[in-house]
Amino acid sequence: MCPKLDPVPVPPGAAAASGPPEAVARRIVHLDMDAFFASCELSKYPELRGRPMVVGGRRAAHQPRLREDGTREFSLLRDYVGRGVLTTATYEARTFGVHSGMPTMKAARLAPHAVLLPVDFDLYRSYSRRFKDAVRTVAPVVEEIGIDELYADVTALEAGAQEIAVRLKAAVREATGLTCSVGIAPNKLLAKLCSDLEKPDGITILAMADLPTRIWPLPAARINGIGPKASARLAELGVATIGELAARDQVWLVERFGRSYGRWLHRVSHGVDERPVVTYSEPVSMSRETTFERNLHAVRDRAELGEVFTRLCEQVAADLQRKGYVARTIGIKLRFDDFRTVTRDLTLPEPIADAKALRRAAGSCLKRVDLARTIRLLGVRASALERADGAVSEPERQLAIDFEPGPEPSRQD
Repeated sequence: MCPKLDPVPVPPGAAAASGPPEAVARRIVHLDMDAFFASCELSKYPELRGRPMVVGGRRAAHQPRLREDGTREFSLLRDYVGRGVLTTATYEARTFGVHSGMPTMKAARLAPHAVLLPVDFDLYRSYSRRFKDAVRTVAPVVEEIGIDELYADVTALEAGAQEIAVRLKAAVREATGLTCSVGIAPNKLLAKLCSDLEKPDGITILAMADLPTRIWPLPAARINGIGPKASARLAELGVATIGELAARDQVWLVERFGRSYGRWLHRVSHGVDERPVVTYSEPVSMSRETTFERNLHAVRDRAELGEVFTRLCEQVAADLQRKGYVARTIGIKLRFDDFRTVTRDLTLPEPIADAKALRRAAGSCLKRVDLARTIRLLGVRASALERADGAVSEPERQLAIDFEPGPEPSRQD
């Protein structure tokens, strides 16, 4: 029988499960920028500080307008019509229940007076480069894991954890004017959990001995890798917190979740994570996609679809060229009005990075899809990436618009 956890779970065997001594000796940082996209926008529009604001509008419709007196007029969330989703929200907007990934129309009902701004990825990428360069001046062993977060191994630094965290935050603020939250722990798993405990603008330092009081009371879903399905299954089994998960025997977890995932659940619930900070890794793919404000038809909206298709291909090509890659496999993704998603790929004899060659390959994929239904989402993906050194793109040719109903394809949902 599994032990009851009251009031703070202290699972048996936790000390033995803490991993090898060298893992405990490590000091790993997880640095997470606070409301990053929103904070970048506030650097452009400081008059919005303290007001509820969300990012997720359309550039053409929701760009701030300059009045004759020099002040700006902003769009409001209540006026939004469409089916987009929010990219981010300020902490003031979050008090109304608004959050990233929420349908914008739903957010408009919760916070109608919130300011709505369009997405500006060029701005976010610029700030991302600046804060990461700043971190490297303090901690050179850095693993980038997203536009607004990273890991750093600071084991070799002579300073204490608190001093390192303060120096990191100061470097980021000096370079960007933005705040970040820092977690320092013996491994990546715990560092990521820590950085979220004192948001925004916080510092959390954790040792393995702090697991019972700081980590085990947290919901199991807070562990990166325990998704909605696993959370629901754990809830059915009476497991709500990380501590309750840690109290379960490994054999019990394996029986219910399989050998690999069951063992992983047991390890992470005890704070065990031996992954190194990887300073460089090759990207697997690059892609761009867009969800339309209204469903588009392959024939009736052929020109509009063709324009969007070309722009997506140009964006993927620009990403490849900026990062120094070519792609051998080009693919497309479509989601129809019935929410069925279809993908098609084409592997080329020679890798490419040229926009027109990429569009031609993506167009060939498109001809293998039945386009009888209207389309709500379109995406283009480049994979099987290689370094661009010595690679030659296909010659440029004029491309025709490819949106014409094709033969019934084999289903690939």
